[in-house]
Amino acid sequence: MRWPDFLHLALRALTAHRMRSFLTLLGIAVGIAAVILLTSIGEGLHQFVLKEFSQFGTNIVTVQPGRRSAKGGPPGLPSTARELTLDDAAALRRAPHVTGLTPSVSGNSEVRANGRTRRTFIVGAGPDMQRAFAMRIKVGSFLPHDDPENPRAFLVLGATLRQELFGSDNPLGERVQIGSERFRVIGVMERKGQFLGIDLDDAAYIPTARAMALYNRTGLMEINITYEEGVPAARVTDGIRKILVARHGREDFTLITQEDMLATLSNILGILTAAVGALGGISLLVGAVGIVTIMTIAVAERTNEIGLLVALGARRRTILGLFLGEAVALAAIGGFLGLALGAGIAQLVGLLVPALPVTTPWRFVFLAEAVAVVIGLAAGVLPARKAARLNAVEALRAE
Repeated sequence: MRWPDFLHLALRALTAHRMRSFLTLLGIAVGIAAVILLTSIGEGLHQFVLKEFSQFGTNIVTVQPGRRSAKGGPPGLPSTARELTLDDAAALRRAPHVTGLTPSVSGNSEVRANGRTRRTFIVGAGPDMQRAFAMRIKVGSFLPHDDPENPRAFLVLGATLRQELFGSDNPLGERVQIGSERFRVIGVMERKGQFLGIDLDDAAYIPTARAMALYNRTGLMEINITYEEGVPAARVTDGIRKILVARHGREDFTLITQEDMLATLSNILGILTAAVGALGGISLLVGAVGIVTIMTIAVAERTNEIGLLVALGARRRTILGLFLGEAVALAAIGGFLGLALGAGIAQLVGLLVPALPVTTPWRFVFLAEAVAVVIGLAAGVLPARKAARLNAVEALRAE
């Protein structure tokens, strides 16, 4: 049988029962649309989270006190790990390839100024924090390079905190009280947004030593280190590890690279996106059942036609291919309809809910269409084999 005749017969069989064919391909279309919509939302969240992390740079190493291990023991016991100190931070400035360093301590406190009081996030940081985390000053300047042990009582306001305390007035030079200590405002940050649930705009930035005194801490919460672009993170961490081991006598600290964290996070989010897509793919089973049903009915209804084709010399494989072609055509057309429907709904969701990041991953688009064709092929095998095995004489006698 010539290919044009083959296609003509397959398409004619589909158009002969338009409503039945439409409902069958609609089952595939809904499944594909669900896959595209769910993976679009998953991929959008994937890219959003990675963007949130990468906006602070990828050449950062974080040093935290205490070594992560699998040792057991009841929770809540005090740690015997040696604390990280300002002297440790000063020593790490001499590590190879290090370009900046900011020791960090943070907490929540009431801030009072201009007759107003607000509880907010207090960040004890070094002067390199602005450059390390790609933050910008809008007015004034960031924390200067002072004596690390006894810095001046300076403070930099986040954009939201400035608005809450001073409104549209110029806060530079004003006094702000945190706890029992008064700080002088020397700068206001540009808006940065939220990071891991922390509003960086609703925060106050003070010198690390002042924050340690404010929260009665003898050690740092962490040390964030930036290093030269293009240098492998492993080389930088080796240098940091040698210095701290020499100072502490053992490795009682944890090194976390932004590079490794982003890679791990990307893998987790990628698996989550694939799992969400697979969950939507379950609905494709409904479409597969629909194809099996309609093709089985078609074989029963077209028994005479099959017998006539066999009597005219059509080969068994031709009959098999004809019914498989109809099943694949149903699935493929339903798949294209589902792709258009899913992508359209995803874009509509993105327009109606701007806060929800939606990105359609094209690799899933092609994969979904391929899956639809495979489902059509698999669903059509049994009915097609049944049709190809019909006896010509018995088929012609059927009514």
